Amino acid sequence: MATSNLFRINSISQIHRLMGLPKPQHPLIGIIDLKNLKADPAINAVVFDLYVVSLKRGCDKLIYGQQPYDFDEGLMAFMSPGQILRGEENGVPSQLDGWMLFIHPDFLWHTALSRKMKQYDFFGYSAHEALFLSDKEETIINGIIDTIRGEYQANMDKFSQDVIVAHLEVLFTYAQRFYERQFITRKITNSKLLERVDDMLTAYFRGDDLLAKGLPTVQQIAQTLHVSTKYLSSLLKQLTGQTTQQLIHEKLIERAKERLSTTELSVSEIAYELGFEHPQSFSKLFKARTAQSPLAFRASFN
Repeated sequence: MATSNLFRINSISQIHRLMGLPKPQHPLIGIIDLKNLKADPAINAVVFDLYVVSLKRGCDKLIYGQQPYDFDEGLMAFMSPGQILRGEENGVPSQLDGWMLFIHPDFLWHTALSRKMKQYDFFGYSAHEALFLSDKEETIINGIIDTIRGEYQANMDKFSQDVIVAHLEVLFTYAQRFYERQFITRKITNSKLLERVDDMLTAYFRGDDLLAKGLPTVQQIAQTLHVSTKYLSSLLKQLTGQTTQQLIHEKLIERAKERLSTTELSVSEIAYELGFEHPQSFSKLFKARTAQSPLAFRASFN
C-alpha cells in the first residue's frame, strides 16, 4: 500500500467530509450508520486521532493493524487514538452494516472517564480479538448508542456532556463484562492458548535462550502467539488470576527452586543461568515471590 493512501483523521467534521456525510451535529462526538457510508475507494488506510467504537455485521474486508476482521455477525471493536484502520484494495464491502462511534479526546477533557480510559484494556486489543455479541448483548449495546445519539442530537444544555459521558462509561463497563464472558465461553480455545504459554515458558527456562537472550518478555510471548499483549494478559488474568508477567515470574521461580535444591551452583551462577545480569535482582524477585531468600530456601533442604 502506498504511503499516499494513509489518511490521518483528527476531527469529527473531517470524518463526515471524507465519507460524504452531512455536517456533524456535535463537533466532538458522533455516530455513523454504516449502511449510509460513502467511502472513497482510493482511501484504504486511516489513522484516527480519536477513540473509535464500532459494531459491524458482514465485514470481512477491513484490517485493523495487521489482522482482518473475521466475522459476519455483530462484533464490537475498539480503537484508541493513533491506531490504523486498513481496507483491502477493493474497498469497503457493499453490504456493510452497523455503526461507528467517534469520540474526540477533548470531549472527555476534565472528566473522570478521561482518567479511566487507560484502564479499559480492550482499547489495545487487535481486531481479531474483537468482542462477539449475543443478540441480547447487541440489543443492550444498541440501546446505549441510541441514547447517546439522541442526547447529542437534542438541544445541548449544561447537563448534556455529563449525560453522554455517563452513558459512555456504562457502554465500556458492559464491554468489560461481555469480554469476561467471552473468555469463559470460548474456554477450549483459550485453554489451548494457556497451554501454549505454559509449554513455551517451560521450554524457554530449560533451554539455552536465557543465556543468549535474557528473560522472556510479554511482548515476545504475545508476538509468538499472534495476540496483543493486553489481550493476552486480560485472558490469562481471567483464566489463572495472574498476568503474563506474573506467569513468567512463576515459571522463573519454579526453575530457580529446582536449581537451588538439586545443584551446588552459587546463587550468582543460578541468577546468571536464568538470564539475570545482576544477582541482586534475582534475589529480590525470589524473596518477593516466596518470602524467602534463595539461600534460605536452599538451607531448608539441608
